[in-house]
Amino acid sequence: MPTPDLNLLVTLDVLLTEGNVARAARRLGLSPSAMSRALARLRAATGDPLLVRAGRGLVPTPRALELQHSVAPLVEDAKAVLSPAEAPDLKHLSRTFTFRTRDGFVENFGLDLLARVAVEAPGVRLHFREKPDKESAPLRDGGVDLETGVLGPSAGPEIRLQALFRDRFVGVVRADHPLSRGGISPARFAAGRHIAVSRRGRDRGPVDAALETLGLTRDVATVVGGFSTAIALARDSDLIAVVPERYTGRLRAGLYSFDLPVAVPGFTVSLFWHPRLDADPVHRWLRGRVRDVCAGPAVP
Repeated sequence: MPTPDLNLLVTLDVLLTEGNVARAARRLGLSPSAMSRALARLRAATGDPLLVRAGRGLVPTPRALELQHSVAPLVEDAKAVLSPAEAPDLKHLSRTFTFRTRDGFVENFGLDLLARVAVEAPGVRLHFREKPDKESAPLRDGGVDLETGVLGPSAGPEIRLQALFRDRFVGVVRADHPLSRGGISPARFAAGRHIAVSRRGRDRGPVDAALETLGLTRDVATVVGGFSTAIALARDSDLIAVVPERYTGRLRAGLYSFDLPVAVPGFTVSLFWHPRLDADPVHRWLRGRVRDVCAGPAVP
């Protein structure tokens, strides 16, 4: 069965409303002959004359009157489908978003984000998931709606992103640690016992590379998978942790933080999403709230 020309629905709606070929043609921007041809196609498609002569005008057939009640709503529905989405009614919205982040993001930014969402859209729920790698497959497959992190080579070329903030690494120790008093030279820093943070279990990183240029090596006492774990260990020991400053602001409360005595490159934390959600008004709203929260002043 051939696929019907759905454009004829608009033509039929206007013809039945106007009851006149010439007026319908003007309304649709067509010539009278083009409108006559469209009427002929409609008659062939429906198997009914639809409009017939009555004196100098046209009158609808019973079939046309029957169709008139259903065609107009169909056309309006089609217009709605092909129009930009209206602003969402956030107060009555019920929707769940899955957010994949590295540890530290929820602890540092989660409370502010949840508070803003609760005020503007109380029916929206945020599910936070740990981010074990930088693969973009969860975004592509729809298992994740939003993700934060540092852009890596494994990110799919279609993935959308927006920078949230620049960050840098700082050292952190308990409040009464020996490093909390006096200057911190590269040698004094390297002489302490350290916590390495690596999702892959590596005990070397940019800090070690920077120390090596000075002929120094740090003593890595333990390797952990996340920043929050590193900070928890440093809080109750003599161990030294190196963590992102902005990313771990709340987690470092009550601890002594210091500038690293070696040069370690900074980085940009970005927000990632799949292009199929780019124009979704609710998703766009949530992205805006994440940006607002991350643009706020850093927690000391």
